[in-house]
Amino acid sequence: MKTPQMIRDSPVPLLLLLTGVCINGYKPVIIVHGLFDGPKEFQTMFRYINKVHPGTEVKVIDLYDNLSSLKPMWMQVQGFSKDFDDIMQKAPDGVHLLCFSQGGLICRALLSMAPGHKVHTFISLSSPQAGQYGNTDYLKRVFPDFVKKTVFRICYNRVGQKVSICDYWNDPHHRSRYLQSNSFLALLNGDRRHGKIKAWRENFLRIKKLVLIGGPDDGVITPWQSSHFGFYDSNETIVEMRNQEFYRKDTFGLKTLNARGDVSMCIHSGVKHIQWHSNYTVFRSCIEKWLT
Repeated sequence: MKTPQMIRDSPVPLLLLLTGVCINGYKPVIIVHGLFDGPKEFQTMFRYINKVHPGTEVKVIDLYDNLSSLKPMWMQVQGFSKDFDDIMQKAPDGVHLLCFSQGGLICRALLSMAPGHKVHTFISLSSPQAGQYGNTDYLKRVFPDFVKKTVFRICYNRVGQKVSICDYWNDPHHRSRYLQSNSFLALLNGDRRHGKIKAWRENFLRIKKLVLIGGPDDGVITPWQSSHFGFYDSNETIVEMRNQEFYRKDTFGLKTLNARGDVSMCIHSGVKHIQWHSNYTVFRSCIEKWLT
């Protein structure tokens, strides 16, 4: 947890304000970063938001930055939850949640586990919501001696589940191993039933709008359709959101949200993974209108 002095000494102090005051009618925006990054990567996003909505309170939670983002997902969710709760308590009119990449899964867990939360719009920015399965530079950084077809040997055991990327690694060729061994995504998506699933669903459905953003040139989220809850079947053919089992069974509320008309999908080509939060076209067309 950052001390007040550490916050003041941050290279982006404006991003770390904790007042939560709703200025000029705009709800505060909470941002959760992704794998291998932190608050400094969101300076451009902060400028974009305040350009179109002057005075908006923007908070990039400064926890589990850089290599610390590899810590287990449930550990990160627990750590982020305190700042998340503190900001919401100071925002009687509610907040917006903008979460990038791995952060999108952290945010969905936060929403699922927070009864009475006041999140209006949840923007999932290029996040592997249905899981990850691909040979990417990120995978090589974490497991340099493995490829996508062999990573399950590490990820689907107790040791592997202590590395964040393994917590949402979804190997379509080893479904039974995933269901048995995954301790995060399988629970979050309701792929494996558990005692808290009903409460988590009710909590998640408190949001007013779910915005899913991604695109075919991302290069990291694999398949890229995972950012829209699509994923591979055992033949590595894409099964889109509405045909996913968790959607059909409405395990965590996605089908209900869509039936309400509260799921918005935004697709952009030509955007690499690390460019999503600094691309002004993406901001104007996919994000701006939801942050009022």
